[in-house]
Amino acid sequence: MGETAELRVGDKTYELPIIEGTEGERAIDISNLRSESGLITLDPGYGNTGSCESQVAFIDGERGILRYRGYSIEELAEQSTFLEVAYLLMVGRLPTREEMDSFTTSIRYHTMLHEDFKHLFSALPKDAHPMAACSAAVASLAPFYPDSLDPRDPREVEISVHRLIAKMPTLASYAFKHSIGQPFMFPDNRLSYVGNFLHLMFATPCEDYEVDPVIEKAIDLLLILHADHEQNCSTSTVRLVGSSMANLFASVSAGINALWGPRHGGANQDVIEMLKAIESDGLSGREFVERAKSSDDTSRLTGFGHRVYKNFDPRAKIIKKACFDVLDKLGVNSRLLELAVELEEIALKDDYFVERKLYPNVDYYSGVIYNAIGTPANMFTAMFAIGRLPGWIAQWKELHEDPAFKIGRPRQIYTGPNETDYRPMSDR
Repeated sequence: MGETAELRVGDKTYELPIIEGTEGERAIDISNLRSESGLITLDPGYGNTGSCESQVAFIDGERGILRYRGYSIEELAEQSTFLEVAYLLMVGRLPTREEMDSFTTSIRYHTMLHEDFKHLFSALPKDAHPMAACSAAVASLAPFYPDSLDPRDPREVEISVHRLIAKMPTLASYAFKHSIGQPFMFPDNRLSYVGNFLHLMFATPCEDYEVDPVIEKAIDLLLILHADHEQNCSTSTVRLVGSSMANLFASVSAGINALWGPRHGGANQDVIEMLKAIESDGLSGREFVERAKSSDDTSRLTGFGHRVYKNFDPRAKIIKKACFDVLDKLGVNSRLLELAVELEEIALKDDYFVERKLYPNVDYYSGVIYNAIGTPANMFTAMFAIGRLPGWIAQWKELHEDPAFKIGRPRQIYTGPNETDYRPMSDR
């Protein structure tokens, strides 16, 4: 028997196995604690609770490490493409040339939506948030494609996976086009995955649209950086919904709703809104930083710090260069970028922020890029969802392939009233 931990409760002692991951993470296995002792653990927010064993991604928050299937995010960002990273996450290994060609061809084949999807979008208000539209549209894929919904049929899962990866940019772009009153564009399967998305977003039937390779590379990079991040709120949601044997489309739709929250995927939108507010108020970066430090002021420096990364976010270092490349290529003299750089330089040297380990995270510069290419702020999170999709799928598949699969069912400590007699309304 391996190493164990002991839990003493009164005069009883319970031995709990200790398990260790491949990167040295150690966990006390409490899976049998309730059946053996009648006790449960209480961990609000699950900050100390491992809900599964996973081979998809690894984070070391102290050292600023992020790896997908063992590959460092820095190496993937430099050498890979989003579709190759998607294959890596979902299949578990990098593809051969033949496998990559086949995968890419399949994704291109499935980009177009059923024409009746246009009725779904036209039924929504013009000001519907793109995340609401995307969630509804992804869930609606189930009735449109009922032939591939069985979570335990490998072939049906593969078909649904390819359909979802292919159609997500089309769905997101339709949400955007509907909100601004422009006609929906058909996918152009001569283009790359990201090039096609940019075409769907920004082209019109009136004139030719040429994809800028610098912008294309930057967006591809952003999608790679967002592709997975362990058991975050939206990924845990996809797993929890999937544990009920819900189909892939329903599970991912739920994940989109979780990502929508401002504490999760909405952070890059908050950054742009902060920078625009600073610009509108005519403040310098230093003046705003002093406001943010004051306990008497409600100003908040967004895009800094991270719940997991304690010293730096490795993704932020990568995306900063891409941000400058995009703005340089577009010839944009962006006051927002000037403010972003100024705030970063001040915060990295200011003891207040250094002591609290508040440094730029991936959301800080990604919003500047999205803003520079003409993307409205409410679309930022939908673009995040496109990037996170392969991770959600990989985690959902891993859940169903786990021999220890069971429906998710967290426990609770009840603190409500004791048994109470019902009184008729006339006696209340």
